Amino acid sequence: MKTKVGLWIDHKQAIIVSVAGKGKEIVLVVSQSEKQPRRSGDALMPGRGKPRREIADDIRQRVLTSQLNLYYDAVIAAIGAAEAILIFGPGEAKGELKRRLERKKMGKLIAAVEAADKMTRPQIAARVRAYFAE
Repeated sequence: MKTKVGLWIDHKQAIIVSVAGKGKEIVLVVSQSEKQPRRSGDALMPGRGKPRREIADDIRQRVLTSQLNLYYDAVIAAIGAAEAILIFGPGEAKGELKRRLERKKMGKLIAAVEAADKMTRPQIAARVRAYFAE
């Protein structure tokens, strides 16, 4: 039986609902990324002339990007061999995941990408079932 997957995603977590026939499975993938890291002072780095904050911000951005890459890879692994994928959620994470799926040659599996606010697990499961029932 073919599996259809719907997932609600933001930068903190993804709730993945796999639907096959009348059964469903819900998986939670939690991100280890820190969206708003602490900031350092404005002092200049000795002998470099570049503000310490700018260097620290560059490092934090690289760390955040690395953490998000690991998170998106874990989400893609949890999707498994889906026949169709519905992506929804608030913010930018849904678009970032869509682009990552396209780079991994999985873009043709994406049924839709939709905006959605915070939702409970039962609401997410109901939305996925309703979408794929059509």
